[in-house]
Amino acid sequence: MGSINEPAEDRVEEITKPHDLDEWYYNTATGEVEQGKVSGSLNRMGPYPTREAASEAYARAADRNEAWDAADRAWNDEQ
Repeated sequence: MGSINEPAEDRVEEITKPHDLDEWYYNTATGEVEQGKVSGSLNRMGPYPTREAASEAYARAADRNEAWDAADRAWNDEQ
């Protein structure tokens, strides 16, 4: 493990469990949905139980971030 100042290692884990192939991931670099751990861990959101859940993951995260940012702005305005 490197120091806190070194970039994280982007690696693809070896598929060692049969259920890994039943998991779906969203690749943030390509915008593609992938079955199993195809891409590196730095660009992978998941796992999700279905292709549909993985395809909606980035939009759902963006919506939550937007809501949290709005809540932060409202809280800061009250201070």
